[in-house]
Amino acid sequence: MQRRTFIGGSAAILAGLSPSCGALAEQPAKLPVVGYLIPTAPLMASVATAFRQGLSDAGYFDGQNVSIENRWADGDYDRLPALAADLVGRKVDVIAAVGGISALAAKNATSTIPIVFMGVGDPVGEGLVASLAHPGGNLTGFSNLFVELHPKRLELLCELVPQARVIALLVNPNTPSAEHIIRDVQEAARAKGVQLLILKASTEGEIDAALTSLGELHGGGLVVAGDAFFANRQEQLVTLASRYAIPAIYMWNDFAAAGGLISYGIDNPSMFRQAGIYAGKILNGARPADLPVQQPTTFKLVVNLNTAKALGITVPPSILARVDEVIE
Repeated sequence: MQRRTFIGGSAAILAGLSPSCGALAEQPAKLPVVGYLIPTAPLMASVATAFRQGLSDAGYFDGQNVSIENRWADGDYDRLPALAADLVGRKVDVIAAVGGISALAAKNATSTIPIVFMGVGDPVGEGLVASLAHPGGNLTGFSNLFVELHPKRLELLCELVPQARVIALLVNPNTPSAEHIIRDVQEAARAKGVQLLILKASTEGEIDAALTSLGELHGGGLVVAGDAFFANRQEQLVTLASRYAIPAIYMWNDFAAAGGLISYGIDNPSMFRQAGIYAGKILNGARPADLPVQQPTTFKLVVNLNTAKALGITVPPSILARVDEVIE
């Protein structure tokens, strides 16, 4: 994408100058550039809009006094280092990195350009920052407790379909936290007395095959692990779960609104908006090292009663009492 430039003013003769001074033309003003690095195709419109809203909250408007350059890996995570290096080579002013794998690629590409990450599960454990309160270096951003919430999703699904004896976990093996997620969900499954089936998928075809096999096994439920690739496969995942009558829980509220049974997670648009504000603060001169890494404090539980009815599921009062949004 070509960077856009903003003309600070038209060429003009400055009033009051003597003829010998000649005409002075103002030089085009260089817009600050935010490099937006994501591991998939563009994410859901709601979060992209929220990031731009955060920038505007900080006084920066895309195409007016800031330019956003997008780089996405289309699900091929091996491309991220080259995409991050490209942004560094273009001397962007800030890199906004979505997910731990993007943030790590950006970190490895530069130690000087500020980086704001979003949706990282364990920023300290993944080696991105020294601590949450004092990140140090050139990175800061927002954690989504990516790993920690997966066992809670399994527990909610068991509560919703207590008769289920086999529950599957769909995970992208290319996600850096994949093994950690599997271990935590396996432990939660043992505590609930259910058998956990691990399904791995990193392509559209593998998602089709995984859910088809689960449908043929008449699995009692499905936990869709958090992953940027899965976030972009909303229609495919919801449609397959419906086709094979699989009760499924997701991390993104958009999925329940689109016909998914249940979702539990953070308010992603809010996180992306706050990340946009952080990027704006850095453009205004703040240092990443002085901006603490933020963690979510509120979580949203959404249930789609239409989908529950179609699956023959009666949502128990224990869940209805805690739900934040009911879709009917």
